[in-house]
Amino acid sequence: MSATTTPIAAQPVVSAPEPAEAAPPAQPAAWERLETQIKWYGSHARSSKRWYIRIKLVQIVAAAVIPVIAAADLAVWVAGALGALVVVLESVQQLFQFHSNWTSYRSTAEALKHEKFLYVARAGAYATAKDPAALLAERVESRVSQEHAAWATEQQHPQKSSQEG
Repeated sequence: MSATTTPIAAQPVVSAPEPAEAAPPAQPAAWERLETQIKWYGSHARSSKRWYIRIKLVQIVAAAVIPVIAAADLAVWVAGALGALVVVLESVQQLFQFHSNWTSYRSTAEALKHEKFLYVARAGAYATAKDPAALLAERVESRVSQEHAAWATEQQHPQKSSQEG
């Protein structure tokens, strides 16, 4: 080995650069708010969906077992308990509004993701905006406010909206 060459092991390892997060530096507060809201609505949509599906599955199974118990001449109290369970589960679902929260939260999360991708691509309204970061902040807050207003209305009139749908 000559004095001018370096052993291979001593050479620094060069790795490919990590892809950078698409967070624009202009308005970190607006971007951070957007990311936080997407995560919040996404996780609450998943949670509401899980609860709704669990409740409905138990209701379906319990309701299907009731006639089997009646036909098999098993204890009447078992069929009555399963019937009561179905009613209680439906009441819990109506009280916590898992289905409407699931659909509303998912819709809001997807709308926020839409805004995020338009902003990153500088497409749509962001292409011609004088201050895209300010427009992002306005649109994110508008969407969150709309969802909150719809949620508050749903909480005040849950019977009316469940009867309409």
